[in-house]
Amino acid sequence: MPHMRLAWLRLGRLGVDGAIAATTCGLGVRQRAGSCTIEFSRRFLPLPAAGLLFFKKERLVFFCVASRRPGIWQEMAMGRVWLGGFLLLVCAAPAAGQSVGVLGDPGAVRARLGNVGVTFELNDSETLLGDLAGGVEQGATGEGVATAVVEVETGKAFRLQGGTFHVSALQIHGRSLSPYYLDDLQSANGNESEDATRLWELWYDQVFDGGRADVKVGQQSIDNEFIIANDSGLFVNTMAGWPLVTSDDLYGGGPAYPLASLGVRGLVKVTGAQTVLAGVLDDKRGGGAFSADAQALDATGARFSLRTGALVTAEWQLAVGTTLSGSYKAGFWYDTGAFPDERYGADGLSLARAESDGVPLLRHGNYSGYLVADQTVWQSAADTARQVSVFGRVMGAPGAQNLVDFRFIPVDAASDSLGIPKRSAL
Repeated sequence: MPHMRLAWLRLGRLGVDGAIAATTCGLGVRQRAGSCTIEFSRRFLPLPAAGLLFFKKERLVFFCVASRRPGIWQEMAMGRVWLGGFLLLVCAAPAAGQSVGVLGDPGAVRARLGNVGVTFELNDSETLLGDLAGGVEQGATGEGVATAVVEVETGKAFRLQGGTFHVSALQIHGRSLSPYYLDDLQSANGNESEDATRLWELWYDQVFDGGRADVKVGQQSIDNEFIIANDSGLFVNTMAGWPLVTSDDLYGGGPAYPLASLGVRGLVKVTGAQTVLAGVLDDKRGGGAFSADAQALDATGARFSLRTGALVTAEWQLAVGTTLSGSYKAGFWYDTGAFPDERYGADGLSLARAESDGVPLLRHGNYSGYLVADQTVWQSAADTARQVSVFGRVMGAPGAQNLVDFRFIPVDAASDSLGIPKRSAL
């Protein structure tokens, strides 16, 4: 009989101008062979509010939210506060050894597709964030993203062993906190972006030499593999995910959520503990100027191009320990494009001088180096799932052509001792 439990309900604090966020205030239900995560809401559900969860051993029965705000129930009925899909959720028990998700496997469709190498996933993440002090406006807002993923294992489908075809799409909705309430450089939530229904990744990966090497070709989002601290996925704020250096110093924030670029990525496992990743991708999604809105230029994610500059990236990864495991990464990126100088114009004058024509000097090429560390520092002898880990990252770039030239995330603790699941990068 599947074991189910209330997996998480947490509040987080963002260190941006005094903003406090109910970061991913929701609940998760974990099954032995499948999992689902429920988060809310698309609209502002003001606190104080209380949630009640009634569940049996086999299935979650009912979840409700009560608030002292007058008229909240009328707003819910009118759809202004969107909780409909979360008021009643039935989680069917999966078959032994098979993950079928929340909706089960009606007509055994998943099982039949799985037999020919096809898998399908549909995930939704809804986040409620609020700014109580500072910023440009106080209030709260909700934003969400639904992610659809289809993968084909070519060994089962076409007898081409070691291959995987992957395609994913995003449906992004809601109002972002950062541009409307905070007006900050670093977005408060890793899901923040412009409303759109867009293609995300489209690639083919081929494994060689029994898994010791593989090559991925196609449209890729490099924040799924490069620069990220493994344990940072526990947090929803972007500071612990895709760094500010790349977000502000690369065209369009780089080929990272919700963007992706055409390119090739290679992976080699040098030893059992050491791995080397390297990739070359198109550096200008949408092909616009540095200050252009890359998401607006390619609103559907289907504008493929290799006519701009190249983004070259490489990373060395080291896995250490067994009981107290850890991972350490060192890497760099180099962009062959042209980048506007932060201080001087094309006329040689300071951009701050009244005589300057205001046209920045273009500097060819941009680069950055970084170090990332994840380390487990404690693990319960009685229950190995109870552990405490720390992680940190330091990253630097030249100051002449970059608004952000240095970024350090101090060591943060990430604990699994309360059964808190880690968030996967979308």
